[in-house]
Amino acid sequence: MTSERRSLGGIGESRRALLALVALTALDCSGSGDSRQVHLPAPSEKTVIGPDDVFTLEIVGEKDVPTEFKVASDGTADLPYVRTVKVAGLEPQAVARVVRQLLIDKKVLVDPIVIVQVKEYNTRSVILLGQVVKPGSFPLTPGLTLIQAISLAGGLTAIANDNRVSLTRKVGNSTKTVVVSVDRITEGEAQDIPLQAGDRIYVYERLF
Repeated sequence: MTSERRSLGGIGESRRALLALVALTALDCSGSGDSRQVHLPAPSEKTVIGPDDVFTLEIVGEKDVPTEFKVASDGTADLPYVRTVKVAGLEPQAVARVVRQLLIDKKVLVDPIVIVQVKEYNTRSVILLGQVVKPGSFPLTPGLTLIQAISLAGGLTAIANDNRVSLTRKVGNSTKTVVVSVDRITEGEAQDIPLQAGDRIYVYERLF
């Protein structure tokens, strides 16, 4: 009798363990689309300029000169008054300092104010695949978010699962993938997610 009780007790413990595992799995699945529970490192702030990037340069008070420039493949840009300047590998603030000093050295202006801002990081991009109208690679613009990126891709298709969108990000020497709910974000129930260069977004198909 004692042996039989032990045997039944063992079955009971195994059954409870199995039920606990099933419960944990169900909990994980139910929360995977809840973007309020997303734990994703903030985007790394790398703002150096590279070839094909587009930036604006304003010399305060100089109105009749171009203000938008595209970096050439050799990393240079032809700028007002100072001609060809190497800008690749520099932060926008560094470009502004270089141009300001050149304007002074060339005696174009005495104490110029130069403002540089990146408009498009074409050397860095995000990738959208799956159930979006125009899947592909899109340049990372400053402040680009998940919802904005989906909009750039033409929006979701009719069969997209807006509660199951995966985002994979490089974190150090590894990658991290989270599943978010676009529906919760657009409904204001969760915050939009800022993107970083190299982010890969995949929109799953809805199950019918």
